[in-house]
Amino acid sequence: MNGTETPDVVVVGSIAFDSIETPAGKRPKLMGGSASYTATACALLARTGLVGVVGGDFPEAYLDVFRGAGVDLAGLERVADGKTFHWDGTYDADMNNRTTNCTELNVFADFDPVLPEAYRKSPCLCLGNIAPALQAKVLDQMEAPRFTLLDTMNLWIDQTRDDLMKVIPRVDMLIINEHETRELTGKDSLLRGARDILAMGPRYALVKKGEHGAFLMGRDFYAAIPAWPLERLADPTGAGDTFSAGIVGTVAAAGNLDAATLKQALVNATCLASFTCEAFGIERLKDVTKADLAAREAAFRAILP
Repeated sequence: MNGTETPDVVVVGSIAFDSIETPAGKRPKLMGGSASYTATACALLARTGLVGVVGGDFPEAYLDVFRGAGVDLAGLERVADGKTFHWDGTYDADMNNRTTNCTELNVFADFDPVLPEAYRKSPCLCLGNIAPALQAKVLDQMEAPRFTLLDTMNLWIDQTRDDLMKVIPRVDMLIINEHETRELTGKDSLLRGARDILAMGPRYALVKKGEHGAFLMGRDFYAAIPAWPLERLADPTGAGDTFSAGIVGTVAAAGNLDAATLKQALVNATCLASFTCEAFGIERLKDVTKADLAAREAAFRAILP
């Protein structure tokens, strides 16, 4: 792609430096952010364009990671005199909980996503975990996407619920974890919570349950999938974003939303997320090939009931 072609998928979200500490070690200022994980993984499945912002301190080597993965960067804004978004976090021993040590928004504080003209015609859109008002602004710029996936988090549920409730009905699928599902809907039962999400307007609700897998619910569709059995978990950061990539990338490649495509999307999403967890940041993910994904998919299917 050369910036003038329409990608199969547009990914919008944060691009950041992540400083991460887990029981497996500590790494400063890795390439991170929701869009970094999603775009890198999605490009393995479909032609992907990235929309985000970085500062002048963002290394050319990190941009080369995107280019090497085949990600189009026509939608990437670089603020020469600004600093890139930085997040610093520490994970507990079981890695189910983490503590944010500091968040420096920097250029991301003024992020105003503007899509290149070619991107507006894209058939698929992945709205990463950014403010709902920005997600709505991106939707306003799209012409007629056939599939739109939206991610959110407890911050937006707590602080910008009104904006979130306006954008949820405009998308095809909401992807959300189990804790956020309960917070958004007030339901202890995840199945009842997912049904409440469908009543908000999306065609599908995808609930992630971490090491216990995920389930996808539509008005006349239901599928559940376990997680890949990881022997060593190095860093779970970005696993959810990579999971989103597996969903939207598979749908884009197939060009439809039938039951077979959705089930394949869950398998691809699970396998891609497992690669992410095997190393810090995107270090493992950036080297994954289509052959690697196919091999893990085959191994995963072999252990399914």
